[in-house]
Amino acid sequence: MIEELSNKERQTEHPQRWGAILVWIGVLGILLVLGLGLTRSKQGPVGVGEKIPDFILTTFDGDQIDIEDLRGRVVVINFWASWCKPCEQEAAELEQASQSFKDQDVIFLGVDYVDTETEALTYLSKFNITYPNGPDLRTQISQAFRIRGVPETYIVGREGVLVDVRIGPYLSLAEIENAVLGALEQ
Repeated sequence: MIEELSNKERQTEHPQRWGAILVWIGVLGILLVLGLGLTRSKQGPVGVGEKIPDFILTTFDGDQIDIEDLRGRVVVINFWASWCKPCEQEAAELEQASQSFKDQDVIFLGVDYVDTETEALTYLSKFNITYPNGPDLRTQISQAFRIRGVPETYIVGREGVLVDVRIGPYLSLAEIENAVLGALEQ
């Protein structure tokens, strides 16, 4: 009888022990994922002097732009969203700058962050933006750049190295032009 009781106790303890082990494995897994996320967010955006991440932007027109194909040119990458009021402050000036530099080996790219296509296209139309723009599908590009919000603008030199970062909106056309001219001089 005592042996039977011991066997029954062992049988009920065994599933409970495995349940506790599985709970702890789950908790450790969650902590690991959170820890990696926090570590990554502490890294901040891609920094000046760093090679930018490779990416392919599929534009709203369906074209694919591979950043690798733009080596040898200065590239201005602007992360924006239709719901972002500070983005609206710089939208017209970015378009003006793109027109000013279009014959000087400078290309502007817009990366639409967490938006609907309809709202994004309405935004582009509202500000008469003609340079290539596309959605950041599954936020892959913004994650690669480790952006913190919008707007953020990255100016990439001819060798694919970041030469200027602007967190927040440009306040004037002159600010944008000076940043691009600085990249062209390198």
